[in-house]
Amino acid sequence: MKQTELQEILKQKGLKTTNQRVLVFKALESCPGKHFTAEELYDVIKVDYPEIGLATVYRTIQLFLELNLIDKINLDDGFVRYEIVDNNNLKHHHHHFICVECGKVYSFEEDLLEDFEAHVEKAFGFKILNHEVKLYGLCKVCLQKNWI
Repeated sequence: MKQTELQEILKQKGLKTTNQRVLVFKALESCPGKHFTAEELYDVIKVDYPEIGLATVYRTIQLFLELNLIDKINLDDGFVRYEIVDNNNLKHHHHHFICVECGKVYSFEEDLLEDFEAHVEKAFGFKILNHEVKLYGLCKVCLQKNWI
C-alpha cells in the first residue's frame, strides 16, 4: 500500500490525512516484515518528530485497525505487534516462524491450508474468513549453534 492509497481510504471515510497518521504509516511501511509494538513505532517516529505523543500513536493504530489497514499480531512474546496489511493479496497468506532460541520472527507467504479450509467449509458449513499460523522451532543460526 502506498501513501496515496492511505490518503484515499481516509478521504472515503471522511477522515483527514494528518501528519501524525502519515508518520505512523511511513514507520510501518519503512520496515517490511517488521512487527512493531506501539512503543517501537513511537520510538522510531519521535527520533525525527519528538512532538508526537505515544497516545497519538495508539489512537492512530486503533484507527488503522478499524480501517483494516494494519493487522494485529500476537507472537506469544507478551506484546501486541502490528504490520501493514497487503491489500493486493486479499487472501490470508501471511504466517510466521518463531525461533524458540533467539526469538527472531520470520514471515512467510505460502498458504498450504487451502485444501483443509475447503474441507472444513464443505463438511461443517463454516465459512473461514482468516487464519493465523505460527510455527515454533529453531532458525538456521540457532540450529547450527545447537549442533556444534
